[in-house]
Amino acid sequence: MNKFDEEKTINNTEKDLRLISGIIKRNGRKILKNYPITSPQFIALQWVTDREKLTIGELSNKIGLAFSTTTDLVDRMEKNGLVERIRDTEDRRVVRIVPLDKGKSVIKEVISKRQEYLGEVMSNLSDDEKDTISKSLNLLLLEMRKLNERD
Repeated sequence: MNKFDEEKTINNTEKDLRLISGIIKRNGRKILKNYPITSPQFIALQWVTDREKLTIGELSNKIGLAFSTTTDLVDRMEKNGLVERIRDTEDRRVVRIVPLDKGKSVIKEVISKRQEYLGEVMSNLSDDEKDTISKSLNLLLLEMRKLNERD
């Protein structure tokens, strides 16, 4: 592939991923309207559920929000019964955030609805096309993770 074609492919891929991300976010917001949670809270709750026992500082870094903003987010999630703060057993000064059953349930239900939507979107694709998309996205994700590890 020559330099021009490679640039064109990269530009098209970036644009497609950006547009796909936007559509997924918009659809996700529609789904979240049926739950007692905002989009930023959902993102935070995903991190807390995936990587249990994060501190507010760790969560703040993961979601890219200021520490004080993350603290407010966790306060609201705790008030809604989605998470709770617990003291670290090894260092009592450290406070960790853990998902409660209600929070885990919200994540499970919303992710399931997102997957249903994606299944509907992909319903007219062949099994080979679906497999190619999945493998290509996974390869792209792996390469991005490798590059980010070097930073």
